[in-house]
Amino acid sequence: MIGDKLFSKFSKEMGIDLGTSSTLVYVKDKGIVINEPSVVAVNTRTNQILTVGTDAKKMVGKTPDHIQAVRPLVEGVISDFEVTEKMLKYFIEKVHKESFSLLARPVVIIGIPLEVTEVERKAVEDAALSAGASRVYLIEEPMAAAIGARLPVQESVANLVVDIGGGTTNIAVISLSGIVTWKSMRLAGDELNRSIINYVRENFNLLLGEKTAEEIKIKIGSAMPLDEHTDMKVRGRDLITGLPKEISVSDMQIREALTRSIRVMVENIKTVIENTPPELVADIYERGITLTGGGALLKGLDRVIARETQVPVVIADDPLTCVVRGTGILLEDKKLMEDILINDTQGQNIKS
Repeated sequence: MIGDKLFSKFSKEMGIDLGTSSTLVYVKDKGIVINEPSVVAVNTRTNQILTVGTDAKKMVGKTPDHIQAVRPLVEGVISDFEVTEKMLKYFIEKVHKESFSLLARPVVIIGIPLEVTEVERKAVEDAALSAGASRVYLIEEPMAAAIGARLPVQESVANLVVDIGGGTTNIAVISLSGIVTWKSMRLAGDELNRSIINYVRENFNLLLGEKTAEEIKIKIGSAMPLDEHTDMKVRGRDLITGLPKEISVSDMQIREALTRSIRVMVENIKTVIENTPPELVADIYERGITLTGGGALLKGLDRVIARETQVPVVIADDPLTCVVRGTGILLEDKKLMEDILINDTQGQNIKS
């Protein structure tokens, strides 16, 4: 224990939003220090990590056979343990590079989706411990997002949070430091990208890359008609000739591509509300729904959800960083941490 306390003086307590699309790292007393894509470039001949994050994302779809740009998390869970471990190690070492990195074994809080199995939880814990963490605490992403959005999670009122990430959408009603009703679905930003790819392939015989589909979604994607019609030129491979081709797509066409996925999302939000105790439903009607995560930035999504549920909807400030800011607030507020997180992965009480 004395050794642990000695090491902790040289270490940094960290909160990590280990997302399918991006990984964000919060360091106690410093704030968010890393916000990079969850992509790792691997040389398959030597089994070496070439680069991680932003530089690796630039390689997606452009690598030779012996280099793979890998996303080690799929739909919010680890699909490649070894690569995830190396990615976490890279980020932890990047945070500690100006301090005593040989001694640094940080305490880490990691946000995870709601619907994960014990095996998947253990994979996250083991990856973080292998990457150099001394202790690992896990927190459900919607709970972390609610804390990051400064919602009163400890009070006896309902906080309905819809956290739309890259791989998963987590919907949860939170009250008295716990999750009352919830639903997790593997339909989020990546699925919206795939919807765009499928629509363009079926209607224009053009094959797009994921990166291009994401650019389309961000620039002209919407859930409701925009004030002004916009078009965007996109390039891909013609499925008939096999040659490069450029077409123009409109916001109306992209909205049509996204309609089905958005409808499924709205139906799941309704289901959670229907399964919520009446007293809490009354709170939701009064207090509204809070949207967090990158998917909350889709134009008009808040208005569609409000129209369909008859409940006011607000988008959290800086929704992309809500989860990691929530882990940061826990690191700064030990009392709140004790209420939300009871034991760490080694079964030791937080107070110890």
